[in-house]
Amino acid sequence: MTLVINQLCRSFHEGGRVHRVLDHADARVESGEAVAVVGRSGSGKSTLLNLISGIDRADSGTVEFDGRNVTALGEPARTLFRRARIGFVYQFFNLIPTLDVEENVRLALELNGIRGSAARDRSAAILREVGLGDRLQSAVDKLSGGEQQRVAIARALVHEPALLLADEPTGNLDEETALQVFPVLTSLTRARGATLLIVTHDTGLARSVDRVLEMRDGRLRQPGPGEGTASSSVDLRGIDGLRSRG
Repeated sequence: MTLVINQLCRSFHEGGRVHRVLDHADARVESGEAVAVVGRSGSGKSTLLNLISGIDRADSGTVEFDGRNVTALGEPARTLFRRARIGFVYQFFNLIPTLDVEENVRLALELNGIRGSAARDRSAAILREVGLGDRLQSAVDKLSGGEQQRVAIARALVHEPALLLADEPTGNLDEETALQVFPVLTSLTRARGATLLIVTHDTGLARSVDRVLEMRDGRLRQPGPGEGTASSSVDLRGIDGLRSRG
């Protein structure tokens, strides 16, 4: 399912001044492609994900996914579209502490009208895929950070979304754990044929996706010949060590 971002603009008012975060940003992510967005803190990467998902509204421009103009939808329609077609993975997991592991995953199905044994079976199956088949009834606050993120990945993918948005998914993990968790995210997404857009400051992980875009001056850019690597990615050597949360 192709994602098309066209002339996207978003500004915020800060201290009596207008801060333009996105300035006619354009990008195209092909169906099943895994693309990383890198850039400095505050450059608008998280804002971009919020606009794509319809959590936030653009000042102008459009976001189209699977031929549908998401920006033209009203709020109830955006909510239903996001719930059914998009999965999210966050830096801080966003699990519900009063629910156990399986219940956290099953919630994504129940919100889409799938309940009972069908929901429980699907939740258990994907938890086995992420290596947590023996932790279904565990309290999420008893899990390690890496295990919590695996639960979050399972929850994001259990309803078979066409688009997965990941905002710094390894940012709250140590390097060793990140190297274990990130392949789980990418492999499960690819196995389902979903499109993946990931915001990350981890340049090592960014190198493992299909393509990298850089957010700079409110726009998304893919450097031309001589600027990137042989795979047409951004040359990441100059931005190693950045810690982006913007």
